[in-house]
Amino acid sequence: MANAFISGVAGDVLSAAEAALFRSARPAGLILFSRNCISHEQIKRLIGDVRDAVGGGDFLVLIDQEGGRVQRLRPPLGRALPAAQAYATLYAADPGQATEAAFHAARLLADDLRALGINTDCAPVVDVPVPGAHDVIGDRAYGREPAQVAALARAVAEGFMAGGVLPVIKHIPGHGRAGADSHLELPVVTESHAVLSASDFAAFKPLRDMPVAMTAHVVFTALDEAQPASTSRRVTQDVIRGEIGFDGLLMSDDLSMKALTGSFADRTRAVLDAGSDLALHCNGVLAEMEEVAAASPELSGAALRRFHAALAVLDRHEPYDSVKAETQLALVLGSGRRHAESV
Repeated sequence: MANAFISGVAGDVLSAAEAALFRSARPAGLILFSRNCISHEQIKRLIGDVRDAVGGGDFLVLIDQEGGRVQRLRPPLGRALPAAQAYATLYAADPGQATEAAFHAARLLADDLRALGINTDCAPVVDVPVPGAHDVIGDRAYGREPAQVAALARAVAEGFMAGGVLPVIKHIPGHGRAGADSHLELPVVTESHAVLSASDFAAFKPLRDMPVAMTAHVVFTALDEAQPASTSRRVTQDVIRGEIGFDGLLMSDDLSMKALTGSFADRTRAVLDAGSDLALHCNGVLAEMEEVAAASPELSGAALRRFHAALAVLDRHEPYDSVKAETQLALVLGSGRRHAESV
């Protein structure tokens, strides 16, 4: 049975110490970064070695392959992908074409990822940026209007799922308003609950049926003055599960981000006690991984139900017109380049 955490590894091969940890701690998944990806055969071998160490069975293999500046697999390892902003630009001219292109690009990417043994993409970003916010989201967003963001994000998520890849909507309940990068410090948002509901949360509500979401390391003072959303039971229960209505598998953002403080055992317990189903640890530092593993219980109850519900997506493989999809992706890539050159 899987335990309630997802782990990275340090390099492009699984070390003996990492294999021993995966064997004993049985995480629910592995997350890959550029440091782990040298060639297609090496990626498949690394994933196979991790799966062997865990002992087979249900297991998530994650990657951040959004497009634009956030894609761990870049040419020649992975196809060039536009930033979300390119779809937003196309949406302004033709919403139908933009959503169709977003779906087909994700469907293509699903095939690429599955061929490597990757079954989960930490995308799409559903955050709604506002003027003056930190650019950590920036062109990763599908626009500045919640309805548009939700429409394009749904198209991407549906494209992934049609190809048997789990999408992870992020960063619930919203990172777009943050004035700081949570990789480096803890952002504090002081906007009223009413404004947050009408903008930030409004993009996530139409996606409440998605199978997986990732929380935000952001303090919303109108909801909880002390704790970021990721470690706040009030935000998790009242907003993410309550107001937004998300009942899928919920994972934290990376525990090694500087927005959080305390030991890694404390961080793990904090996100799980708040209501996340899985704790995510990314940097591959073995001592930290061991702390996270020791603090992570076996999946059970509602968390186990959500885990199994998410895994059901992996059995899907719907046919599509790959030639048409390649053409649409090329169109968006060209549009994105023209837009970038014009500013």
